[in-house]
Amino acid sequence: MTGFGKGVATTPSLKITVEIKSLNSKQLDMSLRLPGTFREADLNVRSLIGQELQRGKVDAIVLTEDIASAAPACINIEALSSYKAQIEEMARQLGIEQPADWYATLLRLPDALKQQTPDPDDSQIVALMTATAEAAKALTDFRTREGAKLEAFFRTKLDAIAALLTEVEPFEQDRVKKIRERLEENLSRLEGVDVDRGRLEQELIFYIEKLDVTEEKIRLRSHLSYFAETLSLPTPGQGKKLGFIAQEMGREINTLGSKSNNADMQRIVVRMKDELEQIKEQVLNVL
Repeated sequence: MTGFGKGVATTPSLKITVEIKSLNSKQLDMSLRLPGTFREADLNVRSLIGQELQRGKVDAIVLTEDIASAAPACINIEALSSYKAQIEEMARQLGIEQPADWYATLLRLPDALKQQTPDPDDSQIVALMTATAEAAKALTDFRTREGAKLEAFFRTKLDAIAALLTEVEPFEQDRVKKIRERLEENLSRLEGVDVDRGRLEQELIFYIEKLDVTEEKIRLRSHLSYFAETLSLPTPGQGKKLGFIAQEMGREINTLGSKSNNADMQRIVVRMKDELEQIKEQVLNVL
């Protein structure tokens, strides 16, 4: 969801620049800074940006530059009247003389002059919306390019997890054999105990079935395929779904690790978790 876009439009008297940047967010969170003269266009600008970007923490700023003659300035009589009254009161309370040259004193104070900025005309409103649309489209194009890179990254990680899942298989039968040998060895050390071989076999089967990871492997492969299929969907806005699938993948990998009871399998599971964690980090960048 990260990106940056810029749009520029001009009228005979005004140049309008719109800059938009976006970061990750679960929903659309927009901050918009408009010049005061364009305040009435606030909702339209927000609507246009929201329709294009859909989700993300969005910061948008609109900058204007006069390209015709400068707007005329006028004396801010209200401000100067207030200043003069305050100075006279200050002189009375402090017992000091009032300024000898009121003009020089007052005209140096802040806001002594004010620009007469006319309300925007229709052409300037159109230019504002044009620049906004251009900036939003540029940001979307940026996101699309980044999305293509992310898709390649995800597919690489999915392939890595699938390959690691295949590496688990050789250890499964060997693990069962070692578990059986260890249990029988421990039983053989018990003196004066008569072991019912039939009951022992039943208990071994029950114990080994609890450690079977066939279902976890099947579900994990299904999640890997579902994640890849979702990546290929033409409709946008699949980021949340990919996040949910990644969570399900994590559950299966965790269960696989808890059932492994084998150091080699656990090392493979750790590598799978590392690959999945990288997927989860980057899923946050998907719209």
